[in-house]
Amino acid sequence: MKRAPLFSIAGLALLLTIGCSEPAATGESQQAAARPPTAVSVTTLSLKPVVFKTSLPGRVSAFQQSQVRPQVDGVITQRLFEEGAQVKQGQQLYQIDDVRYKARLNSARADLNSAEANFKTTQAKEARYRDLMKRSAVSEQEYDDAVAQLSQAKAAISVAQAAIEVAQVNLDYTKVYAPISGQISRSYVTVGALVTANQAQELATITQLDPVYVDMQISGKYILDIRKAMRNQPTLPVELTLDEAGDERYEQTGELKFSEVTVDETTGAVTLRALLPNPDGLLMPGMFVKAHVITETQQALLVPQRATMRQPDGSLMVYVVNDKDQVEPRVLTASRSYQDQYIVTSGVASGERVIVVGYQKVRPGATVSPEPWQDNSIATRG
Repeated sequence: MKRAPLFSIAGLALLLTIGCSEPAATGESQQAAARPPTAVSVTTLSLKPVVFKTSLPGRVSAFQQSQVRPQVDGVITQRLFEEGAQVKQGQQLYQIDDVRYKARLNSARADLNSAEANFKTTQAKEARYRDLMKRSAVSEQEYDDAVAQLSQAKAAISVAQAAIEVAQVNLDYTKVYAPISGQISRSYVTVGALVTANQAQELATITQLDPVYVDMQISGKYILDIRKAMRNQPTLPVELTLDEAGDERYEQTGELKFSEVTVDETTGAVTLRALLPNPDGLLMPGMFVKAHVITETQQALLVPQRATMRQPDGSLMVYVVNDKDQVEPRVLTASRSYQDQYIVTSGVASGERVIVVGYQKVRPGATVSPEPWQDNSIATRG
């Protein structure tokens, strides 16, 4: 009995193997072709307003504050305002006993009448002596004495007039008026209290609360950015956060008025001052706030930082989904960061779709199924 050649059996086995493997390979490629595109989340780029702010601790101070003080001595006979009320400039606040000041005014007026009467008498005497001297009826010395008396009488009138003015001023000072408009404090004296012109205790304090100043301190090394912004823009807007923990924003927006021109040698800081409206009186002098100085506002193309990939050479790259839903790599040029995004100047354009979530699962040229990306970051909400 003859045996089959070995090579024939081996060849037959190889043919069977090939015949069995070809359908398996073909099935895998068909499965790959039938696999749905990878789902990715994309954001559509567009120009958006970008606001750069410098946040600084600040303290509110009054726009104007005046201490009401007496200008003359006397007893307070009336208080003519309600404590804590709004008062107007020129409004009478107190009345000081004016009896003796009226008496001094009347006395000064009487002295003026006496001086004027004496002047008329002396003037008539000087005229008579001048006529007599022409006829040599009196000596030249007697006439000179009459002229001197006339000068003294004239000077007495000036003194009496000045005394009347002083007496009138002191009488007017018995009425204490508000030097500025604003909200007045409680009264530090009561009716019947004796006050003096040189006393240390003020009668009350008036504070103007609309507008108010906000004073801030900034490090000397960061002041250059602020001063450059002040030079390039007519005004720098200033916003306030009242409660930093709750992120409560103040409704009104003010403006930066000036910065000091010297750096404090002990603290290395520079003082900035902003002016803010305060129509409701919500801001009170001494209150601590957080101020945000807006140094620049522009329209920019923003790409989320989480959508970027750092290349070995240090460059930034993103995946863009084209009109055919295919992945394209792009190298970005970013000028600076803004919150959790990059400000991009080249590499992508407005209207293009950038993959934010799922770019790790795709490759250039792959077809994807894009979905809008929902940005729920705190920076975006703020």
